[in-house]
Amino acid sequence: MPVTHRTALRFIPVIAAVALLATACATPAGGTASPAPTESAATRSPEPTPSATPSPIETQATNEEIGLPSSCDDIFTGELRATLEAELPPLNDPGVTMYSTENAEALTVLESGVPSLRCTWGTPSDRGVATTVSIVSPADAKLITDSLTSSGFAAEEASGGEYFRTSQQTLSMDEQVVELGETHFFRGNAWIATRWVNYSPDSYTPGIVAQLWP
Repeated sequence: MPVTHRTALRFIPVIAAVALLATACATPAGGTASPAPTESAATRSPEPTPSATPSPIETQATNEEIGLPSSCDDIFTGELRATLEAELPPLNDPGVTMYSTENAEALTVLESGVPSLRCTWGTPSDRGVATTVSIVSPADAKLITDSLTSSGFAAEEASGGEYFRTSQQTLSMDEQVVELGETHFFRGNAWIATRWVNYSPDSYTPGIVAQLWP
């Protein structure tokens, strides 16, 4: 398999849904109604006022959601940025055309126009990384995760979200061993999709996650 990069990365975020529970009081039917005791205005307890404080569920969902980063400089910082600049420069070489995923359902979502930011590292060669950060709906997130699961991706809960990973080895046209794979991360309303060839540091996606959810 050729090791040249195909590009068309995009990003898809996952929007967390919040369930609001409403309760209603029902008046029992039947029987003879007896007069209710009366209270003076002075002794009557004041009516409770609704609290404006969001519920823990609402707060958690809001804290998990993020806005789409404005540039790749917003997701690669600190030690991760220094490592990538030393080991796999440059950032966003226009010649790198690798997609951030080859999963059909994931590509369909990326190409549907969801808000996305695409970033790459490396040059058109046998090493490179392509990442897309996207904001996605719960329905799109489920479509992607179901497809990744059925395609054999390994799933793991970590970093406050869920990772899906796969990797393999193949031979290039000149019979050189090529290692390649994908890592996907879902949290809140965001989806981080990464495809890599011959370069996959363990700190890569966790470093992006730490930057987006400090």
